[in-house]
Amino acid sequence: MELVARATALVGGTVAFLRRLGAPKRQAFGADPEIPAARAQGIMTLKMPVAEGWKNGRLPTCAPGLKVNAFASGLDHPRWIEVLPNGDVLVAESKEQAGPPKTLMDHAAQATMRRVKAIGKSANRVTLWRDADGDGVAEIREVFVENQNQPFGMALVGNRFFLGNTDGIKVFDYAPGDTALKGAGETLVTFKPHGHWTRSLLASPDGTRIYAGVGSLSNIGDQGMDAEQGRAAIWELDVATGKARIFASGLRNAVGMAWEPVTGRLWTVVNERDGLGDETPPDYLTSVQDGGFYGWPYCYWGQTVDDRVPQDPAMVARAIQPDYALGGHTASLGLCWMPEGTLPGFGDGMVIGQHGSWNRSKLSGYRLIFVPFENGAPSGPARDILTGFLSEDEKLAYGRPVGVTIGPDGKSLLMADDVGDIIWRVTAAG
Repeated sequence: MELVARATALVGGTVAFLRRLGAPKRQAFGADPEIPAARAQGIMTLKMPVAEGWKNGRLPTCAPGLKVNAFASGLDHPRWIEVLPNGDVLVAESKEQAGPPKTLMDHAAQATMRRVKAIGKSANRVTLWRDADGDGVAEIREVFVENQNQPFGMALVGNRFFLGNTDGIKVFDYAPGDTALKGAGETLVTFKPHGHWTRSLLASPDGTRIYAGVGSLSNIGDQGMDAEQGRAAIWELDVATGKARIFASGLRNAVGMAWEPVTGRLWTVVNERDGLGDETPPDYLTSVQDGGFYGWPYCYWGQTVDDRVPQDPAMVARAIQPDYALGGHTASLGLCWMPEGTLPGFGDGMVIGQHGSWNRSKLSGYRLIFVPFENGAPSGPARDILTGFLSEDEKLAYGRPVGVTIGPDGKSLLMADDVGDIIWRVTAAG
């Protein structure tokens, strides 16, 4: 306890110092963001609200013309959502598993993350939710698959169901209407666990490929690049042959992925490195090129060198600048394409679940946003869809947005909230 108290005091002093310096007045957002010069933090800034949940009828705040209701509740840290062709909604319930703390900072970080329920015992299951009467609230719950290893991403291709555990991709047989998977499944690809543990999955439109996001072990290759082999990347799995390869690299923690229908390009949201300031560097939304390298850990936002890292000039020269900044440390995780007509007042674009920061003196994220697209690229400033997840004094988190997808009816959004333990449903107010 004394060790944790000392760490907390150090962290508190860092936050107070940064407040005296003044947080950036403008977020690093958009295609041409203003990114402050890096200011390396001697002691990593740790700031996290206490997990409060939704009490006394409190709800998230909707954009004008929209309304929100709980599609499913009483979950155990819901993270990711997959809607099956028959309208059943699958939810991955899992949580980060904290290893033994090795340093003073580890103690402080784990204490901070526990306050917002970010680490702890993992449910390690996928549940199925069915809204049989079509009223927008699921009344049937089944355990679809359990005893997994931090399950996250899901994808259905024909009669094969793919599941992204932290240590690899499994495949199961599936028949339309099944409420539970049978058997232990077959492991197709293995990944290194720990570190950034989520394994998002996305099938190609023709069903021949599965793409998987595999985050880095550390912040900036702290344990050497040998430990990072196969990580900080998006993998591609050939469904027919079972062969897998790295599709794109230098992506510190690529989580949500989506297809943009005009160009057919793959897009992802990426959580950037910590320890350089409130807005430096920003998390980002970007298209992903086959064979592309996006800078981590050597540089960020194109070729801005991170001088904390042993450098590789050839890799820096290859680094691709992302398309659209999402603000520093917003922890942008969820991503889906939303076509025009899904929600009133919103055209074509990407919807992003911003889980919310911890490595900032002033918190950021904690909202569901929309980035408009035109001709296959972002075309304007982001707009809020849902806010109100954080108290005004930043001491309480009522919820934290994670995965997002289009609802079974095509006229709603579903969003996982891993503090509220709810799947929210957003629709037209009328």
